[in-house]
Amino acid sequence: MPLQECLWPGFLAFVAVILVFDLFVLHRKDHVISGREACMTVAGYVTLAMIFAGGVFYFAGAQRGSEFLTGYLVEQSLSLDNIFVIALIFAYFKVPPEAQYRVLFYGIVGAIVMRLSLIVPGVKLVDKFFFIGMALGALLVFSGYKMLVSREETIDPGDSRIVKWLRRTGRVTSEYQGSKFFVWRNGLLYMTPLFVVLATVELTDLVFAVDSIPAVLAISNDPFIVFSSNVFAIMGLRALFFVLSGMMREFHLLKIGLSLVLIFIGCKMLLAHFYEIPSVVALLVTMALILGSVAASVLTREKSSSEAR
Repeated sequence: MPLQECLWPGFLAFVAVILVFDLFVLHRKDHVISGREACMTVAGYVTLAMIFAGGVFYFAGAQRGSEFLTGYLVEQSLSLDNIFVIALIFAYFKVPPEAQYRVLFYGIVGAIVMRLSLIVPGVKLVDKFFFIGMALGALLVFSGYKMLVSREETIDPGDSRIVKWLRRTGRVTSEYQGSKFFVWRNGLLYMTPLFVVLATVELTDLVFAVDSIPAVLAISNDPFIVFSSNVFAIMGLRALFFVLSGMMREFHLLKIGLSLVLIFIGCKMLLAHFYEIPSVVALLVTMALILGSVAASVLTREKSSSEAR
């Protein structure tokens, strides 16, 4: 079988093995994730991503390698906003700490399936129809501008339509049942509040995918590069949540950096048919915007603290 034909099934099998090992070996028993464990897990997933990136550079060349790293960095960065929203969801539903990792795990599995179903046809449509690429580029610029000028909004997870609909069925238990999503009662299958949380997390990811998927489609026209960079970024999101959920407010300027990244990527897509911005330049600009906003957040926070004294 040619190498290209082995690529997709081989990668999907690799992802499946990693996820099975994660859930049924490393986290077989429900427990509260410590900061040390979360950091080690994040380091493991980042290491895997960098090894894979090295393979892309070696076998596919510098352009594809740069596209993978840019896509990985963009998806990882946009996921930071998602982490803050998930933290609000967990707080609202009072999710037991020992059950949070399992919700995030199945949320990530759903996100991978969603991206697989959207990215492959998305790349083909962008390649085939000029106006789709232009429309997605305009959407990214608009999303970036909206993020840049919008104020902080209070999010009420309980006000979402899916939560209201699930509760109206009358088949949701009033209390958590450990890490179970469903339980049998009097011969009937009931949802637990943990399933309601999972449904809310999946809906949140769908909303964030409206920005993240077009952003990565603007970076590469190779569906495998787009999908693999997305998968590596979101696989580490679970552990990253436990590292950063309490720190997100410290990076108060990150939102500006992310909005500028969306605007830049959108402009790149709009200009693609007239001038192709080199993938290495796109990677460097993306890194500069994200790391610059994080550094500026830390520096201004330290300055404010010293002045307050």
